[in-house]
This record gives sequence, C-alpha cells and structure tokens, in this order.
Amino acid sequence: MEVLLIGGSGSLMNAMLNKLNKEGHRSYVLTGSRNAAGVYKNVYERYNFSYDCDCLKEIFESINPDVILFTGAYDPNFSWEDPRRESVRFLAGIQNVVSAFAMMKKGRLIFLSSQEVYTNSYPNDISEQVQASAASLRGITYVQGEELCRNYHQTMGLDTVVLRLDHLYAVPHGERLLGERLRDNVCARMCVEALRTGSIQASANKVFSMLHLDDAVEFIYQVVRAQRTQRQLYHLSSQQPLTELALAQLVQKEMGDRVGLTDQTVGSEYRVILSAKAFADEFGMKLFHAYEPSVAVMAKYFRRHAGDYLRETDTGAGAVTRLRQTLLYLVRALVPFLENIVCLVPVFLLDEGAADSAYFARLDFYLLYVLFFAMMHGQQQAVFSAVLSAGGYCLRQAHRIGGLEVLLDHNTYVWVAQLFILGLSAGYLKDRLAAVQGEDLEEMQYLAGQLDDIHDINTSNVRLKNVLEVQIVNQNDSFGKIYEITSSLDQYDPSEVLFYAAEILSGLVGSKDVAIYSVANDSYARLFSATSKKARELGNSIAYKSYGQMYEDLKERRVYINKTMDENYPLMANAIYSEDRMQLILMIWGIPWERMTLAQANMLVVIGYLIQNAVVRASRYIEALEHQRYVGGTRIMETEAFASLVKAYLKARNKDLTECTILRIDIPKHRQEEAAAALEKLMRQSDYLGRLSDGNLYALLANTEHKDAMLVIQRFSEAGYPSRVREGMEL
Repeated sequence: MEVLLIGGSGSLMNAMLNKLNKEGHRSYVLTGSRNAAGVYKNVYERYNFSYDCDCLKEIFESINPDVILFTGAYDPNFSWEDPRRESVRFLAGIQNVVSAFAMMKKGRLIFLSSQEVYTNSYPNDISEQVQASAASLRGITYVQGEELCRNYHQTMGLDTVVLRLDHLYAVPHGERLLGERLRDNVCARMCVEALRTGSIQASANKVFSMLHLDDAVEFIYQVVRAQRTQRQLYHLSSQQPLTELALAQLVQKEMGDRVGLTDQTVGSEYRVILSAKAFADEFGMKLFHAYEPSVAVMAKYFRRHAGDYLRETDTGAGAVTRLRQTLLYLVRALVPFLENIVCLVPVFLLDEGAADSAYFARLDFYLLYVLFFAMMHGQQQAVFSAVLSAGGYCLRQAHRIGGLEVLLDHNTYVWVAQLFILGLSAGYLKDRLAAVQGEDLEEMQYLAGQLDDIHDINTSNVRLKNVLEVQIVNQNDSFGKIYEITSSLDQYDPSEVLFYAAEILSGLVGSKDVAIYSVANDSYARLFSATSKKARELGNSIAYKSYGQMYEDLKERRVYINKTMDENYPLMANAIYSEDRMQLILMIWGIPWERMTLAQANMLVVIGYLIQNAVVRASRYIEALEHQRYVGGTRIMETEAFASLVKAYLKARNKDLTECTILRIDIPKHRQEEAAAALEKLMRQSDYLGRLSDGNLYALLANTEHKDAMLVIQRFSEAGYPSRVREGMEL
C-alpha cells in the first residue's frame, strides 16, 4: 500500500512511519515546508513543499497514494502562537490538500482533529453525534477543516475520514515544547511546570481522559488499512476518566519530593471525555498503555533532560533589535528627502548664476531638477522637489523684485503649475514602470519556483523509476514477466483463448483452482473454463447478482477478497469489463491466507487487463469472420469453423479445463436448417450447432457431462429430432 503522510517531523509522524514500515507499506512524506528540518525515518520518498504550493496535484499523481494521512491538529508546522495567522495558513493548506485529493478520484483521506473542538462541559462521554462547541480560534479552525472534508465527501463522494484524538500524550523525544504545543500535552506541561517552578497547579474539577501516542497509532492504522469504513467521523479515546489533580499527583510522585502541589479546585466540574464506542464496535479497541507507567516514563525523561526545559524560549527580537530596525527603516525612508534637499542647493546657485548669462538665461534648472527626481524616485519625490523648487524660485524673485510682486505675477503660478504637471507626469510613468517591472520579476520568480518544483518532482520520479526497474527485473512475479506469460495467449486460436487463460491465470496466482465465468445476461454467468473440480463447485450457471459482497465489489470494479473464509465463495474474484459491461468473472480458490493481500489483488487486476486484451482481440477476429462462420440466415456453423471449435473444446477437455458433449442429430440434410431453427430454442447461449465433414448436423454442449446431456437428448427427441452422443475419437 502506498501511504502519503502530510506534516512536520514529530513524535506522531515518526511513530506512524515506524508502524507503516513494520507492516510492509511504502511511506511518503509531504513536509509542508521548503526548508523542512527534522529526521523522517523509514521514508521511501520525501517532498519538501508547502501545503499551498501549486504543484500539490503533480505530487499526488506522482505518488498515486492509496491513503493520505494529514496530521492536521498534530502538525508541528503550526505553532498557534498567532492564532489568526495560523488559522489562515491551516485552512489554506487543508483546502489545497483536499482539492488535490479530489482530482485523484481514488484512495482515502484521513484528517486528524482533536478534543479541542469541544469547549463546553458534558456530563457523559461525547459521541460523534454531539455537535462541536469550539470557542477558541484554533478549535473553530479544526471544525472548519472537518466540515471541509465532510462537504467533499457529501458532494463529490470522496472517501474522507476524520479522527478526533482525545488529549494525546507521549514522551517528546527531543521535540521542543513551546507555547500552544506545550498546552496540548497535559502531562508534559505538568512535568515542565515542575522543573521550572518546583510546583504544579491543578484542579480536581477538570475531568478528562488521555490517549497514549502508541495506542493512537494502532487505532489510526486500523482506519488506514480498512477497505471501507462505516462512518466519516470517529472519536479515539481511552475513555478512562482522570482529574487534573490526580494526574498532577502522579507527576509529583515521579518527579520527586521537592515538587510541590497547589490545589486550585474552584467552581463546578468541567468534563470533556470523547466516547470511542463507535470505533470499538467497528474495529475493536485494546489499550496497551495505562496512565501510571506512562507518566513514570515521561517524568523520567524530563528529569534526564531537565536542562532543555528549565527556561522559556524567547522567540521575539528584543527591544534593542526592534529599535535598531525602526531607526534603519526611518533612515531608508528619509534618504530620498535628504538627497532632494541637498541637490536643491547647487540647483539654486546654478539658476542664480545663469540668470544674467547670455547662453544659459533661458535654461530652467528647476525644471530639470524636478524631472530628474521624478525619473529617479517617482511621484512622491517629484512633488517634494517641485515644492522646494517653487520655494527657491520665489525666494530669488522676491530678492529681485519684491515678495508682493512675485505673488501678484501670474507667470509665477503658470511656472509652478508647469513644474507640478511635469513632475507628476514623469513620476507616474516612473511608478508605473516600476510596478510593471515588479510584476514581471514576481512572475519570473513564480515561474522559477515552479520550474524548481518540477525539477524536484522529476528527480524524485527518476529515482523511483530506477528503483522500480530494479524490482521489476528481480521479481519472479514482476509485471514484465506477467506480460510475457499472458501475451502467449496470442499464439492460440481465437476459440481457445479463454481455455488457456484459465491455465495461465492458475500458474500466475499460484493456485490449482481457477474458474472463468462468462456473463450471459444481467442475471446469470455461465462457466466457460475451470482448472479443477474445486473450481467448478459453484455450478455451470450462477446468479452472480445474488452473491452479496462479492457482487458489490465486482460492480465497483474492486477485487473481491473473502476475508471471512466463507466456503460458499471463492477466496478472490475479479471482473473484466468491456465498454462498461461485465464480460468475464475470474474466480480463484486455494490461495494461502498470507497471499490474500493488496499486492496479490493488484496483480490480479493487471492479469485481468492483459487477459482482456487477448480476449478482445479474439472476439473481434471472430466477429470479423461472422459471415463466413454460419450458413446464411441460420445459426448452423460452417464445417471449417465448427470443426475448429470442436477441436478446441476437445483439446481443453483432455487438459481438464472444461467439460463438453457432442451430439449427432440424425436428420436428413434438407431438414437441417428447419431443425436448427427449432433446436436453437432448446439450447443455451453457450451451445453451438454446426456441420462436420460427413455432412451431418451436430450440437456442441459446453460445460455438459454425459449424464447431463441425456436431458438435452430427451428434449430434442420430444421435439422430433433424435440425437445421440458422439465421442471425439469417432469424429
């Protein structure tokens, strides 16, 4: 099974990877960060991409997972120190993950939530039917994630499952417990509090239950491996009530006598315990970790690593650093204004000196000054330089002709308006050009990021391809060898293909008991070929729609696996479809229990497709020669075609692949067409009429022994057409 785990490195992630590795599954990890830290053990392939990246669909298609496990509420990538920001990131991530999963149209998505969706106090254990009552932004975010999975299930029919874990706890093993993450693990919080303060504060009115990480992993794995689930929401809980004060006493006992205990019991009882009855009824539930020994192990760990948890970690920048950053920002913002003021001085002097020059008198230095800053810094600095220029101009003119005359001169206002118009126009073009360049740069960076993502995915695919090539070469039951064996069907006559398909299928799956049924209509399927007496025990004709779970699986194009070992059903079965119609049913008995796995089921699907290709080619060949096989206007097969069919059946009967009986109908040749029209109504669709080289009319009864043929002979005789059994040697 291919399993994709989504989340940062942590205790839950590592425990799930270890479990999947022990069970023989192939694990992939989407870390949720381009610069993911931490060690992911037992991972087949690791993808360092954020949850909101555009290439998530390509990653899913590359892996093609059977199950996707999103750690959700237990993902270390979300610190929840800033709930609003983390809520937006979380919902954007789960939305992108679920939408990419929806485009796959296969597999199962499991979303891990927590008891945080309940804020109220409940006198009884909380079942899945109780509506969520989250009050914190974090709890509301989890509820929205659950609703998103539920909506996709209802509207698109996706297989999504939400698991709510009740107060998960475990030894952190090197994880840093900070902020909100420390609050999640109640037992760890008390141990850290005992180390830092030498005292534990607890209340006897807070009642809850805790679920050990190892137990949670076992329960999650049962959902991962289940072929289908009855519900879309389950609560996972130990259902063992525990007060906060009782837990604090256990921690105090294990942390040593120097740790004090402060009883803060006030108010009424606050009780939140999830009920796991629905999960236990469907999957069974057995707990392996009790509170007292588990708390002892955790306390021992924290005592040993006390130095790592004695002080809070300062995640802020500090007052001095913030002041330095503010000053740096102000300096950067003021630099263009300072440049503007400094440049005004030489412009003022140049304009003053050029006023009496014959060559430069008509040159407007203020205009050039405004134009320069508009082109360099945009509209803002253009306006500021225009204001400075107007001030410098008015100052010079006032010195020459007086301040009142300057204010009354209309040329002054025209000149100032000219400065602002030129400055704003040139500044707008500069700002617009900068915006376009910024957009182009952003688009280039985006495309470069996409190219890097594609390169990373391609590198992973190449690595996987090389590994799989080695596996294909080394495996005895590799797809290459399966194709080589099934392609040998092409060498047989079209009428022999299905007989030898059963023989080849028997060899590939390692079972002596294989049967192939041909679907006759919407109700019945008829036995075409079987390799043993055991494989024929269902009979020559079966009402396949009455086979309950087997029919449901075949209808949904899934491989049926007889998990209950019901003797009335084959151990495995698969249907072959052609143009959305069920054509053949492959049934297998005699498979060892340890080989009834997903890998064997997948191999059966591949074999089915390869057999289908051979059958389709044979059927099309026969249809192409339809006009040559039958006497015009009748169901009597021509001599050559009928002889080939009889030969195929007799050859298959000698190899014990089928049963057949051949009847000679004793009537004159001129009455054969009349007899064919009457006898066709007395025969099955799988039986044939035809002529042989002696010119007589024969009937080929497929999957019919001699004793059963007597009934057919009797029906023929009653219709006025006597017949008798003929052996192969006589023919």
